[in-house]
Formats: sequence, structure tokens, C-alpha cells
Amino acid sequence: MTVRVVTDSAADIPPDVAAANGITVVPLTVRFGDDSYLSGVDLSADEFWDKLKTSSEAPATAAPSAGDFQETYAKLIAEGATGVVSIHLSSKLSATYQSAQVAAQAIDGTPIEVFDTLAVSAGTGLPAVMAAERAKAGASAAEIASDLEAIRGRIRLYGAIDTLEYLRRGGRIGGAQALLGTMLKVKPIISLEDGVVEPVSRVRTRAKAIEQLGRFVADEKDNIERLVVLNSDAPDIDRLLEVVGQSFPVSTSDVWAFGPIVGTHGGPGLLGLAFITKA
Repeated sequence: MTVRVVTDSAADIPPDVAAANGITVVPLTVRFGDDSYLSGVDLSADEFWDKLKTSSEAPATAAPSAGDFQETYAKLIAEGATGVVSIHLSSKLSATYQSAQVAAQAIDGTPIEVFDTLAVSAGTGLPAVMAAERAKAGASAAEIASDLEAIRGRIRLYGAIDTLEYLRRGGRIGGAQALLGTMLKVKPIISLEDGVVEPVSRVRTRAKAIEQLGRFVADEKDNIERLVVLNSDAPDIDRLLEVVGQSFPVSTSDVWAFGPIVGTHGGPGLLGLAFITKA
């Protein structure tokens, strides 16, 4: 049995991709008022976006408990895992990484490496897929953790959002705080830098925001190892795919959905992309 890879539902890995790579996904919780849902378990990405449009309650998120992770690790070890690599969204945005660390410390006898991507969505999901590929090739937990350390600085994650309001409500606004009050009729483009949200640019129209996302890919097209285009319920996803495709090939398997966790803080109409540059 090989090392097993664990991540969380904020990684936005499509269920078929997780299954094909043997990745175990521990769900975060999404709450709409008194109603709680396990992200990706009893609330899919499509269901979340539909609910966000119709609910009078603003959603909120909560990290898994250390007990959730300990149960997951113990199950994988009981199934024969020789080690576990647990890969998570930024510790500066969620307590998920800390919960995983506490759980790992409670497990004796089997190596468990807990890794903070300092990213979210496919910025976490792509490293998890790469780790799973290394595990299938026979790498140890320590070797995979070392690989991930080298990958972390090469993760790029960008998002075009219609409003900063959802980030402000959730307290995840980071350096983009400086743009509040100036964003009327302006479309912000954000990134994650050192694990927190930072503004990259602001443009006047949605079309220009999509063009800017395309330029990020064009500027790095010869240096991109893996790329994912991210969509919410945005009607202009085809235009983003067209723009990105001018510089880098994108297949249907490279289009992932922003899930309930990122959606809670990014709001409707979210578009984005994540890529990992070559070593």
C-alpha cells in the first residue's frame, strides 16, 4: 500500500479527479442560518451557487475538527497506508491546517506530513493531485512533503470578482481592504500572496477582467507546468476559456468549479485560474 493523500473541500478538486487519484477529501462546513451542510458531501458546488442566489441568509464557513482528521487518518492507516500527506488551504484563512496538525500529533507509528499550501481552491488542489501522483510512483511521505515545499513558491492563483463585499463579510479581505470604498463600477482582480488575499489590479469592466486573467497566462505560457481554470456560476466562462486557450491548451478536465467554501467568500460570478510554474 502506498502513502495516501488527504486534502480539504476548499481545494475544489472535482470528485472524479479525487477518486481517480485516490485523494481523500475532508469537508468543511457551510452554514446558511441554522442550516449546516458538509461542503461537497451534502452541498455540491452547483447546489451552493443556486442557494446563494435564493437564500436570505448570508453563508458562513467552519473548519473540520481535529477529530474529523484523526478519524480520517486512522481509517487510511487501518486500510494499510504506509504514510499520509495532508494538504490544506492557507492557515491564514482557516483553522483547517491547525486541526490537521493536532490530529497528526495524536497518531503514533505512521508518518503523517501536514502541509500548508498558503493557497486555496485549485492552488491547493493541484499540489494535492501532484502529491497523489508521487505517492502512486512509490514516494515516501517525507519525500512528497519535500516536493511540496518546492512547489509552494510556484503556485499562482488569481480571481476576478464582482464585489469585495463577501470577502469583507467573512473577514478574509486581507490587503484588498485598501480598495473598499473605491470599487464602484470597478472589477477587482485578486491573488493570494503569502497566504492572504491581496489586490492585483482593478479594471472597469468584466470583459477587461477576463482579458487580464488571460494576460497572466500569456506572460507565463512557456513556464507553466499545470493549469486549471476556475468557474462559479459565471455566464462568461467560455470567454475566459477562449482567452486562456490562446496561450495555453485547456481541456474539459482542466475546468474546475469554485465550491461552497471559496464561493462563500468570493461571491457570485467568480472566475479564476490557478497554475504551477515549472521548477
